[in-house]
Parts: sequence; C-alpha cells; structure tokens
Amino acid sequence: MGLLNIIRRMALREKLPLREIARRTGMSRNTIKKYLNAGTIEP
Repeated sequence: MGLLNIIRRMALREKLPLREIARRTGMSRNTIKKYLNAGTIEP
C-alpha cells in the first residue's frame, strides 16, 4: 500500500490531525498537507 493511501486513510477515516500523521509517518506537516490537497489517488 502506498504512503499516499496511508496518509489519506489516517486523515479521512481515522480523523487524525496533521501533527499526529506527521509524527507517525516521520514526514513534515507541510508535505502531508500538500499530499492531501493534491487530491490524486494512487491506482
């Protein structure tokens, strides 16, 4: 499963805040925000 799908699942299904997603994935909040705003879905 791609990282983008994991981030989207955490944000949309689990309703986690960006800070918690950043802590769990080790990515910056800005990167996560960019991924969520892009709206692209991996096949």
